[in-house]
Formats: sequence, C-alpha cells, structure tokens
Amino acid sequence: MSEIPLETLLEATMFSAGKSLSPNEFSEVLGYDEEEVLESLSNLQATIKRRKGGSLQIVEIGGKWAIEVKPNIAEHLPKETKSDLPPKLLKAASLIAYLQPMPQSRLVELLGPKAYDHIRELAQSGLINRRRDGNTRRLTTTRRFSELFGCPHTDRKKVREWFREMVHTSGVLKGMEDSLALREVEEDGSIQTTLNVDDEE
Repeated sequence: MSEIPLETLLEATMFSAGKSLSPNEFSEVLGYDEEEVLESLSNLQATIKRRKGGSLQIVEIGGKWAIEVKPNIAEHLPKETKSDLPPKLLKAASLIAYLQPMPQSRLVELLGPKAYDHIRELAQSGLINRRRDGNTRRLTTTRRFSELFGCPHTDRKKVREWFREMVHTSGVLKGMEDSLALREVEEDGSIQTTLNVDDEE
C-alpha cells in the first residue's frame, strides 16, 4: 500500500476533528515536522481554492488551521444541517459578537468566573480569537463563527452589526439589556458608550 500524501492526511484530519488545529498539533498527531506541515497546509489551501465549484475552504485563524464551508454557501444551508452551539456557550458567544472587540475581563464581569472556561472552549472550537491586550485579552469572532450562525459577513464590524440586528428578534440576550449599556473599546483604543439593546438602532 502506497503512503498517503501529507496534504490528504491534513484534509482528512481537519474534517474529522471538526475544529481548528495548530501546526504543532498536526505535527504531533501525524508525526511530521512542523515546517513540513505548514508547507503542506499552504499547498492544500491553494489546491482547494482552485477547485471549481468547491464549497469548502482552508482558513488560518489565529495561527490555527481549519476546513470550513465558504461563507457565501453557508448562508444557503438549511438550518437543520448546521451544528448547534451548546446553550452554556451561546450567551458568551453572543456577548462577544455583540460587543467585539471585547475585553476578556468584561465578559468575566458579566458572566462570572465560568467565562474563562467558555472562552477557552470557544477558542478551541475556532469560533473566537483571543489577542493579548495589556493585562487582558481582546475577544473577536472568526470566520467559523460566521459560518455557524449563518452570518453572510466575516469582517468583525459587519458581524457585530448583523448580530445586533439578530439580537432584537432572537431574545438570546434577554435580561441583560442594562448590562449591555456598556463602555465599548474601539479599534484605536478610544471608549464609546453604547445604548442598551432595546434602544439601539
């Protein structure tokens, strides 16, 4: 039996894992050097991009790689085929999308110490990015987040606007309206006061 190409193994591993993985994680589970893994990931990404009519893409999110449905295809998928986010993570994910870029410390203020576990699980699932910002981390959504929620955008500002519109009708953050009249940290570090959910346009 001939040896299976590394690119094929990487594609199958990402598909079966159902989450993003770092080059080091691929290296450990497949037994290849990290540099070789990175090169093959880039080659695989280019190969899949060239496939005519393909519905999948390989993306790098915060140093981790994942296979996912293209956003323009994901929005047309029936809801029944999309995976559900566990209820315990839904509120944390919703708050991050609604207030991004959101300081991790602010999410802890809103949800308590359990927020740390939620953040870790969301990051491991490839749904959020965590970037160091002073003494805390700044939380933002990823392409995978947009795919899961059927959002047609990947730019985080557009995701935030889209998600805020969804909040009005979904009630996912019901009961937290007062808490959402928060300081909002902008990209340039300035602070902007936000209206609560019910009053915001």
